[in-house]
Amino acid sequence: MASMPVFLLLLLLLGTAEVASANTSLPGCPEKCGNITIPYPFGIGPNCSLEGFEVTCNHSKPFMGTSNIELIDVNLTTRVLRVHFYNYRNCLFGSNSTDNTVPQMNYFLDGQRNGVTLAMLWAVGSISCEKDMLDTTSYLCRSENSECFDTPDYSNGYYCSCSAGYEGNPYIPNGCRDINECELPKQYPCYGTCLNSLGSYTCNCPEGTHGNAQTEAGCIRHKSVLGRIIITAGGVAIGILLLLGSSVLIWRKLKERNVRKRKEKFFHQNRGLLLQQLVSSDETLVERMKIFTLEELEKATNNFDSTRVVGKGGHGTVYKGILSDQRVVATKKSKIANQNELDQFINEMVILSQINHRNVVKLFGCCLESKVPLLVYEFIPGGTLFNHLHDSQHFAPPSLQDRLRIAAEIASALSYLHSAASISIFHRDVKSANILLNESYTVKVSDFGASRSVPFNQTRVTTAVQGTYGYLDPEYYQTGQLTEKSDVYSFGVILLELLTRKDPISYSRHTERTLTLDFICALRENHLFDILDPHIVGVGGEKEIETVATLTELCLRLKGKERPTMKEVEQKLDTMRRLGKSKHDFDVLQNGGMAADLPSKIPVEGSASGTTRQYSLEKELMLSLVEQPR
Repeated sequence: MASMPVFLLLLLLLGTAEVASANTSLPGCPEKCGNITIPYPFGIGPNCSLEGFEVTCNHSKPFMGTSNIELIDVNLTTRVLRVHFYNYRNCLFGSNSTDNTVPQMNYFLDGQRNGVTLAMLWAVGSISCEKDMLDTTSYLCRSENSECFDTPDYSNGYYCSCSAGYEGNPYIPNGCRDINECELPKQYPCYGTCLNSLGSYTCNCPEGTHGNAQTEAGCIRHKSVLGRIIITAGGVAIGILLLLGSSVLIWRKLKERNVRKRKEKFFHQNRGLLLQQLVSSDETLVERMKIFTLEELEKATNNFDSTRVVGKGGHGTVYKGILSDQRVVATKKSKIANQNELDQFINEMVILSQINHRNVVKLFGCCLESKVPLLVYEFIPGGTLFNHLHDSQHFAPPSLQDRLRIAAEIASALSYLHSAASISIFHRDVKSANILLNESYTVKVSDFGASRSVPFNQTRVTTAVQGTYGYLDPEYYQTGQLTEKSDVYSFGVILLELLTRKDPISYSRHTERTLTLDFICALRENHLFDILDPHIVGVGGEKEIETVATLTELCLRLKGKERPTMKEVEQKLDTMRRLGKSKHDFDVLQNGGMAADLPSKIPVEGSASGTTRQYSLEKELMLSLVEQPR
């Protein structure tokens, strides 16, 4: 069975610190190119590497695939592969093929190296450990003292690691060597007699002493029988007194130690060391991504008190907290600890670290010391758009102008994710429950656990179907092809909610009805205003309502190619609101300073995206008056 390399992109780096590791190559194969160690399964020359892991040494510099991709470091322990692309338009970006075909990127960083440096996790094989073990000729964990671990997605192969107490290269026969702990006193302290054994070691007190030889002054000399009796009796008496007075203190110390060890275990398990390395190498990430301690977040949330819960969803619970610097934050805690949740956590963290938009919730940092990683966001106090539209007992119906502004701000955020962010991002779970509103109704798009980042030269990605029933793009559901138009369809459902204040899915005793079908039928029968929310009918703004309804119908087209882009939707809504505001100001002048209608309780801003755009008056009129194809 042919082995294929698997490369999983984590973060864009500049100058990541090298990590020392024990690397070895196949017999008769060069171990180094210049000062870079080339461990198997990578290799230089014929029969020195696995297929797809070939390295060429050119002028004492190792290259992979083409002369534009320089290999900087390979680490067998952490599985981190660092490469530098001199031609930034031919940059490997999440590829799992061996044809060296790489997508384009709009990065041009690090002027001295003229290109971009990436850090990736790599793996081998093309199936799971369990399946590949059945074929001894293709199984790649060839050292006797090695173990096999599946990657999160079994189709991406697996990786090998030396067993505990061993180090070296698990991919070659006898590559994992026993660690002589006795020669490493700093890592394995022993203040007595140290005896190494395969995969372990023992540390005993010298003859004539007893105690714990792994701690300094832990071995004490034996006393005479009489002396020991006297000392024992006195010690028992003193011990009883001390036990009565210090039992609580001892219990606390033991508990603190156990908690500390558990935190360290979870930190390593949640890839904390790798995250620290990646964050420390990028100054922009250092400023935007703080690694919080569990103690900080427990204090901020009163030990995750149930009274601090502000939201619950499919992926976890959100708690309100107050940090020591008096910042109010929202802490997201996942429900279950499994590999899928961990991957979604890392995915959301990496995506949000690259986003800077006024209508996208801001990420402050994360905590990796708990069994389930925690994300810390800015706190948005106004609740979700779903609550404002469907919970009439606690929220008043928003005005038409508020709804138009909310729609424009959502469109601005999605347009930014699709076409203006450093990496194109498809949200994949756009719904009113994931749209947060602050006290002034300003939109904050949230929950990027299911989002996917896409290279600039790709318009679609094949993935497992994920989303929320009622908002899910039918074309994506049928084909598994995720595109930016999938978010456009979900946005169209939100526009329907804004117009009607009805749930996307409604149930009667024997039937299930979808809001989109009712809307399309009402349009075709010319009964649009019959399904609209009565609070926005008959109060002016009919032209705006008809324009939004036409835009909604376009967004809900079954074929993605017939839907507009989010950029086009944003421009249409922005132009409509600009012209509406101009008409409102004209009415104010005509009525002697009094508007025909009462203004919305929320001031309407000039631009939903928070950026300045200049349009000619002719272009604005054309955009607002052109009849969209039906």
